[in-house]
Amino acid sequence: MRLRIPAAFAFAFLFGLAHAQDPAAAAPQGQELRQSRATLRQLGVDYEITLRGIEGTAGVPFPVRSDQVVQRATLHLKYSYSPALLPDLSHLKVTVNGVTAATVPVPAEDGGRDLERDIELDPRLFVDHNWINLQLIGHYTRDCEDPDHTSLWANIDRGSYIELAWAPLQLADDLSLLPLPFFDPRDTARLELPFVFAGQPSNATLQAAGITASWFGALAGYRGALFPAYTGMLPAQGHAVLFGTPRNPPPGVELPEVEGPTLAVATHPQDPNAKLLLVLGRDEDELRTAASALALGTPLAGERALVRDFREAAPRKPYDAPAWLPGDRPVRFDELVPDTAALNVRGYHPDLVRIGLRLAPDLFVWESEGIPVNLRYRYTLPEGANRSALNVSINDAFVATLPLDGRPRGRALPVQLWHQVAPKGRMPIEQPLRLPTGPFSASSQLRFHFFFDRPVAEACKNTFPDVSAAIDGDSTIDVSGFAHFIAMPNLAAFGNAGFPFTRLADLAETALVMPDNPGADDVANALALFGRMGASTGYPALRARVVSAAQVEQHAGRDLLVLGSRRNQPLFERWAAHLPVGGQGEDRRFALSDWIGRKLPFLSPAARRTDLPTTAEVAVRPEAGDVVLMGFESPLRARRSVVALMADDPAQATRLFEAWFDPRKLALFQGSVVLLQRDRLVSLAGNQTYHVGRLPPLTAMRWFFANHPLWLAVLVCAGSLLLALLARGLLRRRAAARLKSGA
Repeated sequence: MRLRIPAAFAFAFLFGLAHAQDPAAAAPQGQELRQSRATLRQLGVDYEITLRGIEGTAGVPFPVRSDQVVQRATLHLKYSYSPALLPDLSHLKVTVNGVTAATVPVPAEDGGRDLERDIELDPRLFVDHNWINLQLIGHYTRDCEDPDHTSLWANIDRGSYIELAWAPLQLADDLSLLPLPFFDPRDTARLELPFVFAGQPSNATLQAAGITASWFGALAGYRGALFPAYTGMLPAQGHAVLFGTPRNPPPGVELPEVEGPTLAVATHPQDPNAKLLLVLGRDEDELRTAASALALGTPLAGERALVRDFREAAPRKPYDAPAWLPGDRPVRFDELVPDTAALNVRGYHPDLVRIGLRLAPDLFVWESEGIPVNLRYRYTLPEGANRSALNVSINDAFVATLPLDGRPRGRALPVQLWHQVAPKGRMPIEQPLRLPTGPFSASSQLRFHFFFDRPVAEACKNTFPDVSAAIDGDSTIDVSGFAHFIAMPNLAAFGNAGFPFTRLADLAETALVMPDNPGADDVANALALFGRMGASTGYPALRARVVSAAQVEQHAGRDLLVLGSRRNQPLFERWAAHLPVGGQGEDRRFALSDWIGRKLPFLSPAARRTDLPTTAEVAVRPEAGDVVLMGFESPLRARRSVVALMADDPAQATRLFEAWFDPRKLALFQGSVVLLQRDRLVSLAGNQTYHVGRLPPLTAMRWFFANHPLWLAVLVCAGSLLLALLARGLLRRRAAARLKSGA
């Protein structure tokens, strides 16, 4: 696989290199350098890279933050290579933005072994956006060789990493740079941005902070975001966001005169390389207005901006989150990829074409043939009969193989016969597909792999015709025919998509219930939840409410996020009978039973997962570090949901967020209870089941009787009895009429 750098990128790189500062001159004298590290996994390569052939190449994107000047760069390479490689003719080549940075020899005695090597890279080669290419120059014989021979390989472990030593670069105090430097899209690390308050924030102030946190969470996306809370003091160094009013000014800075909702940027008084983002207002309503203007991208410039004539965003409609696949129309593929160039591939060993799909987690796909896709694709038509094919998969689950023979694949026999007599090679090929719903999750990836069978070469011939392929951007996927209906509680839907709170992207039907007298860790946990909701929807939580336990009855019509411990959250005691985790005293008892489903399985209201323990009486002795995430139906109103995060030590909830940000551990978020004990994550399915959403009447009737066959039998018997009684009455009337006419 060969990666070609676009000409525009090459020009930008040469221009940046020509104007780059000398690293030694860029760093102030005596300034201590800072270190950062990024693994290939963090850079988006979550698999082992395999380089094949005589010039196998793979590229890794590596951005550098705008407020960093690289002084030293090291590639720590974990790799192995084929023992058959000839050492004097073969090597690994490392390039940075097309410039050769290093070559790695492949001595015969190390062939087949797991190796590690530190490679120093010239820091002057690095610009804002970089490509680090790894190329295998491989030969296994001095005579004629097969360029695809199985002995031509090298593996690059995904644990390889790039380590930088860098000096901070001071940026101007300018709002037009936002979200820089508080969030830099070039940074692949998790966002950790402190939020600073004058004292314990009120619920209204916390609501403004939640809007801001959800905006930053949407920007951070897959990286994850945490927001440590500081009250009455600034962090010693680093960027931070401050909230305040003239009555409660943020600590450590002198406030300008506040004449309304105001946003400002200032230099950190203790760290000249860090910035402070000030969200200000004369009262808490103006504080919320300033946060909303920031989150909605209101044009800003200069050190300070007064928000004038602010207009609230229109309320969101259900399931219209920007990050989700629209459910009201067919969606084109070019709407789902940031760069349509990613839909094109070239060469005999091309990379996958990947299309991210974030679906609403409550799509009702029962008895469905699948999600319809109208696939349009084109490719270089192979000559003669071969094994070339397009393989379609969802994540790692195989879907279909489409032969690259110049014709679409027909499902019905008449269609197949028509394709055989129709002209061959007309592009693009249009192929209807049905994607099975089983492999889909709330965040999935549709993958296309073009496999081109290399033609048989003559002796010592190493050149072959160029081949290329593309998925057309006007291909479509359509989920508009599916209803929205799901059995709850479902912490998988919550963990992957923030559902049901994210049903409305602005969280208009959500209330976050804070504990009594919340501390800084409780505030940080609330902000982390807001950030996670923003990452799920791609939209700020403009209409969520932050309330106390005493106010919760006023918000009975909302879905509730509840935070705290048994000591400071009164709802945990008030709703003890409704919690999947109940009991008093030293033991927490998980009352999990599906007795009805076991004794009378035909009465089961919905299909149950078989990989979760659904029948258990589990007593757990709590420890200081235990964290419990649980879902249940709201005791205040039917078909409303509650998700509660309970931790005796609120600082330990960060461990749950760390697991939440890890895709492998996120897969363990299931059922109605997620229990984190030390490093062990356990999911349990409880005996509560309720449903949210609505089905069309006919579908609802079919689904009900499919899951309640006993009621179907009762209905059939009752209908038969009614028909029998009706027939008996008609026959009696007819008999009476005959007797009367005979008389």
